[in-house]
Amino acid sequence: MYKSAFEFIKITVPFVLTAGGLKIKGENMKNIVGTFLCLALLIAIIGCSEEVNPKFRVHNERSDKANVQIQTSGGNTININDVEPGQTTEYQFASEGNITATAGIQNESVSPSKTFFASKDTRYTIVIKTGNIPSLGVDTD
Repeated sequence: MYKSAFEFIKITVPFVLTAGGLKIKGENMKNIVGTFLCLALLIAIIGCSEEVNPKFRVHNERSDKANVQIQTSGGNTININDVEPGQTTEYQFASEGNITATAGIQNESVSPSKTFFASKDTRYTIVIKTGNIPSLGVDTD
């Protein structure tokens, strides 16, 4: 059979350790390694293709704090409260579809509102804009 454990490893292991690094023995092993690399790439592409629901955050450019209500077309409501001046909140998920954002701003009688369509794999920043009349804008990242 095999004269020693070293001879067994030398015959069965498809790699050779040289001064230049790890080398593959034989042409068949090169084909197998190439196949594994292609398979890994295909799995990575398929794994990254999953669509993610839209994400939202709020950025307050005004000098007063605000509360923002986000209503989705599915009937869900997300409340983001006490957004301080200059603050940007963390992202939150919502369903794809029509979105209506309404801001209640401290010391303001006007509650600006904005409706837009939110798509999967997109991040949105609802901006409470400065100006004499409060307004909302929507930026995509």
